[in-house]
Amino acid sequence: MGFFDRFAAKKPDPAPPAVGPDPAAPATGLRGRLAAARACLDAKDLPAAMAIYDEVLTGGAGDRADVLVAISGDLGSHGHVAEVVELIAPRYDADRHGPATGLNLLQAYLATGNADAAQHVLDILFALNRPDLEDRLHGFSNALAELLAAPGPSAGTSPSGSPGPDGAPKVGLITISKPIWAYGLEAMAAELLPPKEGRLRRVAFAQLALPGRGTNLAVIEQAIPPEDELGRLARAIPLWLAETFYFSPLYSPVAAIGHLATAPGVNRYLDFGAEWSLENLRQLVETTDGGLDYIFTGSLRAKEGDYELVLRVWEVKTFRERKSFAARWTPATADAALARLLGDVRAFMEWSPASAALAFAIPAQPRAWLDTLGASLGLFLVGKGILPREQLAPVAEDLRLAAARAAAGEIASLAFLTLRERASQLGFDPAPEAALARSALVDGALTLLG
Repeated sequence: MGFFDRFAAKKPDPAPPAVGPDPAAPATGLRGRLAAARACLDAKDLPAAMAIYDEVLTGGAGDRADVLVAISGDLGSHGHVAEVVELIAPRYDADRHGPATGLNLLQAYLATGNADAAQHVLDILFALNRPDLEDRLHGFSNALAELLAAPGPSAGTSPSGSPGPDGAPKVGLITISKPIWAYGLEAMAAELLPPKEGRLRRVAFAQLALPGRGTNLAVIEQAIPPEDELGRLARAIPLWLAETFYFSPLYSPVAAIGHLATAPGVNRYLDFGAEWSLENLRQLVETTDGGLDYIFTGSLRAKEGDYELVLRVWEVKTFRERKSFAARWTPATADAALARLLGDVRAFMEWSPASAALAFAIPAQPRAWLDTLGASLGLFLVGKGILPREQLAPVAEDLRLAAARAAAGEIASLAFLTLRERASQLGFDPAPEAALARSALVDGALTLLG
């Protein structure tokens, strides 16, 4: 079932009411809310329908197959295919949700011309081995072949992020190949970081997408806004995962962070509005020394204090999704949810700890640790001349919070010391005094950095 034929055999709807729907009117139960959203679509009030759908999906029903197929079907049948991708793609899992929602999503990707994403969903649906779907899937395969054969614009990327010869903005990728707080402590690398030897599994953690917030490459405002909370989380979560996997003898990890060059010497952070396509993944593999074995991608949403994260792990050999992970939290539950997510990822990837003088441990407050990592990345990139100072969130507040957490352990102390050093080199006000973990390694870093 797909959204273009979803209502082909249904009974006629009863006559509509004389007055238009009132999305604010109470609608009891899940079915009532979905019916209210459908009435809004009939009345051409897409924002009201999207508000209801967002409430339903973040209110605990976002994992139900019947809910996803109803929402994708209603949006698609009313012509809102971009909204199908925005709401459904980050949540769809074929094993949990079945083929009906996948068919709707596949058609949305075809309608929006996203061939890579359509191919991915088509591969997933073929892998279900459903004989009753084969004719339809082969039909979609032919439609996809026509889409691939049609000429169309291509988006250029540049590892350096330099604008193209036509002056158009270009996307660049920055790969961080060791814990962000370790930069500046290279003289102590042998003491702080575990050795990387033998055949390692190469894994990349890509910056998370923020659906609905992507930077328009054609029209970019002149002002460079400071980093906000969601943008920081979209970059800090991959940094945290890469840091964790650096402290395993099995893995050689990198974090891939996007930036945008809008003019010679003018860069800014890039927010991705949609999850990475297969073509994006291939480009990352081709521009990574030694290639990759696995890539993690994902998306992050937030509304009124409710956060939802989806992670996907791809096996590069086949470019197939191996597993997806989901986490939801509020400010009060963030630490527990993030720790649980990291535990699930480590278990699936068979993570084991490395032997090193510096012992790795999951931070007791993961949400706060993400802020430290994000602040460290920003100062690091400004120091390298990649980002402008305007892109930084308030540095004094980041230093104050990092100082307050510095005594939590050796790594927290090292992160504060390198953060303070970068801020000092860039001319920011001195950081407050901080209690540090009692450790020979911390003492050595303090002596090295002065």
